[in-house]
Amino acid sequence: MEIQQNLILVANEASTPLARDVAACIGVEFSEMIRERFADGERYHAFPCDVSGKHLVIVGATHNDSSHQEILDLIQGGRYWNAASINVIIPFLGYSTMEQTKPSSQEIPKGITRTRQIFRARPNFVAFVDLHSEAVLHAHAGEIRTKHIWTEELMVEKIKSLNLQDYALVSPDYGFSKHVARLASLLNCPHTAADKDRYDTDKTIVSQVSSVVNGRIAIVCDDMIRTGGSIVQTAIRCLDAGAAEVMVMATHLVLAGDARNYFLDNGIHKIIGSDSYPGVFTDKMLDVYSVAPLLGDVLSTHLSLWPDTAVNR
Repeated sequence: MEIQQNLILVANEASTPLARDVAACIGVEFSEMIRERFADGERYHAFPCDVSGKHLVIVGATHNDSSHQEILDLIQGGRYWNAASINVIIPFLGYSTMEQTKPSSQEIPKGITRTRQIFRARPNFVAFVDLHSEAVLHAHAGEIRTKHIWTEELMVEKIKSLNLQDYALVSPDYGFSKHVARLASLLNCPHTAADKDRYDTDKTIVSQVSSVVNGRIAIVCDDMIRTGGSIVQTAIRCLDAGAAEVMVMATHLVLAGDARNYFLDNGIHKIIGSDSYPGVFTDKMLDVYSVAPLLGDVLSTHLSLWPDTAVNR
């Protein structure tokens, strides 16, 4: 109980709704940051209480530059005011697909460099949810404890709750196929992967899908949906291969630009995903489940909150 009394949970502005749910899961009060914006665009932040000697938990997606900078400010603010420990949960890591560079390209691998900025702010613990690549976990000198939180258990629970009779999981490419195979083994259902090639930024071509989807509901699974290009192509190939219906599932529902209408125009009316990306809620098209209980479990284990918290089930 002592740790709970000395724990302060805050969030960047974008992830405040999720952070409130996490706080409820671990039985602590959510602390709202004090924020002001000045006429020249500068932003003021203050902790709502004394964080000196306290265990500070910061929840925040870094899906845009403002949210990324706010996470850095909160970490460094915790350092400035002598928090006992600083523990960060990143539900969605921006630029996570930019973790590699081509030889002599002079590209900046922002997945690495942005994550390195977080590490150099000197938190004690950083956890990420369903990373596109685990390469970013190693962008520090070894002094920070990191964790990759897989949400596969939540995905399995969600699919089971749909009470589907005959379905197959489909990966839109071979890069994600191992994860889809793991999900399929937990669900005891068939799975396959599409053949995909990328020929330009945000542009891909999907050539074929195995006939394992014939007569079944095909659930196309990926770590994130941005424009939806490759996923829609995969869905079309599933229908060509005889799928009775196509559904889409991804942890991070970015849905950039006109992605929602793109799905609808191609006959996809149900997208399942989590609330890791800010501003995503259940509606006629989206079926959203929360990662808050899982994040609460991770924090409880890391900070040794058991058995006194609400997540002790």
